[in-house]
Amino acid sequence: MRHSPLDQINPQNVGRLDVAWTYHTRERETLPKGSDVAAKSAFEATPVVADGVMYLATPTNRVIALDARTGGEKWVYDPKVNLRLGYSEVTCRGVATWAPAAGGADGKTGRRIFVATIDGRLIALDAATGKPCADFGNAGQVDLKADVGRSTPGHYQCTSPPAVLGGLVIVGSSMADNVTADAPRGVVRAYDAVTGALRWSFDPIPRNRGDDGYDTWRGDRAHATGGANVWPPISVDAARNLVYLSTSCPSPDYFGGLREGDNRHASSVVCLDGATGKLRWAFQTVRHDVFDFDVPMQPVLLTLVREGKSLDAVAVGTKTGHLFVLDRVTGNSLFPNEDRPVPQTDVPGEQTAPTQPFPAALPTFGLRRVTVDDAWGPTEAARAKARKRIEPLRSDGPFTPASVRGSIQAPCPVGGFNWGGLTYDPARNLLIGATNRVASIVTLVPRDQPEKKGAAPIRGDRAGMDGTPFRLVRDYLLDLDEAGGMLPQTPPPWGTLAAVNLATGKLAWEVPLGFMADPRKYPDSERWGSVNLGGPMTTASGLTFIAASMDGHLRAFDTASGKLLWKAELPAGGQATPMTYALDGRQYIVICAGGHGKLGTKLGDSVVAYALPDAK
Repeated sequence: MRHSPLDQINPQNVGRLDVAWTYHTRERETLPKGSDVAAKSAFEATPVVADGVMYLATPTNRVIALDARTGGEKWVYDPKVNLRLGYSEVTCRGVATWAPAAGGADGKTGRRIFVATIDGRLIALDAATGKPCADFGNAGQVDLKADVGRSTPGHYQCTSPPAVLGGLVIVGSSMADNVTADAPRGVVRAYDAVTGALRWSFDPIPRNRGDDGYDTWRGDRAHATGGANVWPPISVDAARNLVYLSTSCPSPDYFGGLREGDNRHASSVVCLDGATGKLRWAFQTVRHDVFDFDVPMQPVLLTLVREGKSLDAVAVGTKTGHLFVLDRVTGNSLFPNEDRPVPQTDVPGEQTAPTQPFPAALPTFGLRRVTVDDAWGPTEAARAKARKRIEPLRSDGPFTPASVRGSIQAPCPVGGFNWGGLTYDPARNLLIGATNRVASIVTLVPRDQPEKKGAAPIRGDRAGMDGTPFRLVRDYLLDLDEAGGMLPQTPPPWGTLAAVNLATGKLAWEVPLGFMADPRKYPDSERWGSVNLGGPMTTASGLTFIAASMDGHLRAFDTASGKLLWKAELPAGGQATPMTYALDGRQYIVICAGGHGKLGTKLGDSVVAYALPDAK
């Protein structure tokens, strides 16, 4: 739930928080000269604390152990990732920790730290020394690139921590988007935590006739499609021995003519049996995803109380700005949804789904549609430029498909919701998440035609989509001449923090989150919100902590009302999710502040811990 029972820091004293300690990873000193790693690097880790020791990973998978009381370094492990490869992402959102049950089989195995790397390895470290566990896999590591299909070096990665369930370590993968139609398999695998032996695997794409959902993948090459991988963190219900996955879209993201049908289990919440990896149920959030609308976040396991009855649930937010709350055992929706007609493709060879699921009782989030009348800018000249840019593009609201003409996506792949995920405060029945309200422009370029003049992306990217009739150009509705090229051409707020009451299904509050333009030049900018990457955390005292925004602050909000109670400027961008722990009667709030290269926030290498100065 990303919710802590700690309450020493509360709404009355949060204003007195001060820096308790700061640690510098010295990450940038390890980067090769002349590489583009720093420009792609994002310090997105959330540390874990066990037995008074904090464990975290840097963007290049260096694992660090710190004294959680002082921030003093205990050990550093460097997996020697080849940083000369063309990685799509350079990030690691954390590590996992596992300790054998008391009186384990051999009596020798101690606590282990697991990290999954951007070059596709799963590594087990001795928590006490930071040295690889020699009895795990091959000298402490397992090659995750085996048996997933062909992949360009650097394109098959892991960016989120493994999950631990009993004696299993479960890991997904991340892969470069839109490179090819036959991307690697998005298989999820469980390994023995002691030996590294493979215990089970699950491929979200049904490969064999008779597999659940097989007939929803049609076409000669449909069952050879890649992707549908699980790049966000995985959740487990240890009591029920269940595993919960958030799957991504199939390859390539924006053209599905080679994989006709709904493409079940892609862009879905999937529940597996933890002992066998067999499918229990799946709930698809986007049919025939040709939008890059994968489920981007870790499933949240929570318990609702409805008419005096406790209901164990799993909840996710999606890039479409939709919330889905499902029964944890059956996958049935606990709030009504409805199928609605959506815009249809005009691209030759493509066939989009005629309807998509929408929440019927829960609020929706994110930018929902963009018209010429929505063109925004701080001056009339800026607004005129925005109108000129919007006018020729297709823009039909949610699920507008890509086109040769160029289509506006609103919501877009940045969100709605993104990987920062949700937190749930059970005492207040509030499900809280950060949302983005910006638009992208997606253009399909026929492979036998040159790109249109001026089609080069401003803040986006080009991609080959090899094996399809089209190449991709993806851009964003941003003004290159305003605020460093990061001022959206659609109305604010561009990022919010929102809370939904799951007792009623109603919006409790929604407030702008951060700012992305200099308040000295734009006095209203602190009400405009910011594009954000990173998640919230709640505490029992009624506080919600989040950084995420582009202005480089950690903030505390009153969970009940959304009122801002405290903020502190970080030494670099805080594109990570904070965590909290208590030692010796003192509660700490910790955030990794190292910035985000692609987003353009200030880069650094800090881990910052806050505490009350008079806490003992």
